[in-house]
Amino acid sequence: MRLFGAFAAAYLWCSVASAQGLPSATPEEVGLSAERLGRVGQFLRSEVEAKKLPGAVALIARKGRVAMFDAVGARDPKSGTPMGKDAIFRIYSMTKPFVTVAAMMLAEEGRIALTDPVSKYLPAFAKMQVSVAKADHAAGKPSSETVAAAQEITLYDLLRHTSGFTDATTTSNAAVKEAYAKAGLLQPGSALAYRDLSPAEEIEALAKVPLVHQPGRAWEYGLSTDVLGRVIEVVSGKRLGEFLDARIFKPLRMPDTGFVVPKDRANRVAQAFATDPATGQPTNLIDVLAPPKNDSGGAGAVSTAADYVRFCEMLLRGGELNDVRLLSRASVILMTSDHLGNLLDAAPTPGENLLGVKGYTFGLGFAVRREDGLAAVPGRAGEATWGGAAGTYFWIDPQEELIGLLMTQAPGARVHYRKLFRQLVYAALTD
Repeated sequence: MRLFGAFAAAYLWCSVASAQGLPSATPEEVGLSAERLGRVGQFLRSEVEAKKLPGAVALIARKGRVAMFDAVGARDPKSGTPMGKDAIFRIYSMTKPFVTVAAMMLAEEGRIALTDPVSKYLPAFAKMQVSVAKADHAAGKPSSETVAAAQEITLYDLLRHTSGFTDATTTSNAAVKEAYAKAGLLQPGSALAYRDLSPAEEIEALAKVPLVHQPGRAWEYGLSTDVLGRVIEVVSGKRLGEFLDARIFKPLRMPDTGFVVPKDRANRVAQAFATDPATGQPTNLIDVLAPPKNDSGGAGAVSTAADYVRFCEMLLRGGELNDVRLLSRASVILMTSDHLGNLLDAAPTPGENLLGVKGYTFGLGFAVRREDGLAAVPGRAGEATWGGAAGTYFWIDPQEELIGLLMTQAPGARVHYRKLFRQLVYAALTD
């Protein structure tokens, strides 16, 4: 799957991005229908009026120019403060691509190799145990036992989520879920409880928890990128947020992206409904106004649509934006290729996790579409995409030269909005 890299190599650009985003264009100038693209805003506004969505920012860029940048609803539904285009969102798992790019930068500098065992940098993971199902007819219910890991977890496993680490809130392995809770990595009513642990405490706790799969043998979404963030800290000698700020955010001119929101920008943080309309449950989002004890590489960042589109554009161009090159084209090709192969036979697949559909594999840091078809949503082969637990979502389609960004804080309905948003955007293509 080399469409991404081949496109980046051939792409010619004639405009220069501004400090706060990309240059603008009318939809027609970049092969989009203004009338059809207007359906995106109409849909989002109807959801706001129905009190299903507090507010949102939508951004569509094509051929290096922004064709739509719209803010709807309220930034804070409690106060009624209108949503602004500069609103800052908790992006949760959209943090993962940042950490992946950082790891690939270290690899390009020869400071790590993707085949390195994680224990080379974090010795606590040298001898892991794996929780496996145990046939126990006398017990009358499923049980498990632990066995030694057949091989060590590698950095490559962390990048493609085949490490055996899991998400304690979603795993079906009861024994592992209980072990996460005992280790302080899962607490009722506490979003991302491990942010309250120091980096050393988190690694020590996680190393005591059995894996849900043998390393390298199955895809399961979880804390792999958090561990990768700790590796970056050890190798660089810097806190993760400091490294990302110096090597990615500042070079790409992403001033509102980081792991804590300064007090002078607190009034720009987007908020969710106190009770999620889709689930009826209390909404519990991370506190981004107080510095965490550690920077969660898997879910801890905040950003704006204007910032994040610059990161996406860098990837679309093969690792470079405005004469700032973060990665080689070869690394971007590697990141956006299929790294699961036959491992996709085991459910759930990345596409089912993200969009409720099959047809996607996993690259390094995000899902990758395998074919134009085989998925019940529009898109093209080679697309890179991922989202965040609180409602944020992006995709990068190299064949259509298209970037889509939806930023909201609506956890319960995130899959629904991802699908509807991309359907409306692709319906606006005219060339």
